[in-house]
Formats: sequence, C-alpha cells, structure tokens
Amino acid sequence: MCSNGVGELSGSMNQLSVTAQPSCEDSGGVKVTCFSQVADDVNFHFQIIRLQKQIYVWIGCNSAKFGHLYAAASTRQVMYTPCTSDTISVTSLIGGTSDNTGSGIARRLVRKTGLNIVLACNLPKNNPMLEVNAEIILIQKLISLGYTNPKPSGQSS
Repeated sequence: MCSNGVGELSGSMNQLSVTAQPSCEDSGGVKVTCFSQVADDVNFHFQIIRLQKQIYVWIGCNSAKFGHLYAAASTRQVMYTPCTSDTISVTSLIGGTSDNTGSGIARRLVRKTGLNIVLACNLPKNNPMLEVNAEIILIQKLISLGYTNPKPSGQSS
C-alpha cells in the first residue's frame, strides 16, 4: 500500500512543468508604484503596493526608515436599533499609538479608497504641515492610479 502511493507520487512529480505566469496587469495581481517628490524643501518618498482587496503604503520623509505601521479597515457596527453604522477602525501594529500622525492618514485612505489600508509612516511628530503635504501628494497619486472611489455626483471636495 505504501509503495503504491510512492509510485503515484513519483509519476505525478514527473508530470510537473513550469509555466510562465501572466503579468500583473493581465492577472489583476500585485502592482507596485514607487516615487519621490519634494514639497517645501522636504523629500517625501512613497511606495504603494496594490493588492486585490487592500493597499500597502509607505511614506518616508528625508530618509528610507520604515517608521510606525498602522492597519485600517472599514468595520460595521451593529447598533441596538434597526440601522447599522459603518466606521473605520485603525490600530498600530508597530510603534506609535492610534493617535499618531499615520493613523489619521490611514483612516482617511480607507474612506477615499474603500479598501483596507496598511500604512508605514515615517513622518516627524508635531509637524502637521508635513503630514498634510505628504497626504496631498499621496492622494493625488492614488487618484491618478485609479485606486480611489469616484465621488458621488453633486458632491464637491
């Protein structure tokens, strides 16, 4: 009985072959975008990795350090009333706390994209203008890549 299974396995192994996988664009797979931009004499570095149901984003400021890591997702809270409420939950995975710079960006990215977000953020604390500049640059890029939800008609920004 055992030797029969080994024979079947050997036969299966002989039939294995390696085939080329389709490119990311053909399969809807992982898409990676990296870019840098200067704003107000500060070098911002970005990496965006688009997966099927989530986006990973890294934001660096003047260096390639990883920074704090946050995860954000849309969650549904069931109330004791017949209606439900959609909220966005954010947690700190590495370093930082949920009230740090990156958590706000992660929350707003979920709202903008409708996808789960994993955000690594290396922006200095207590400098809201850096955060605003980085987020504006990132949102513009996400829009140009087509990763954001379209605005409902009749709404302005």
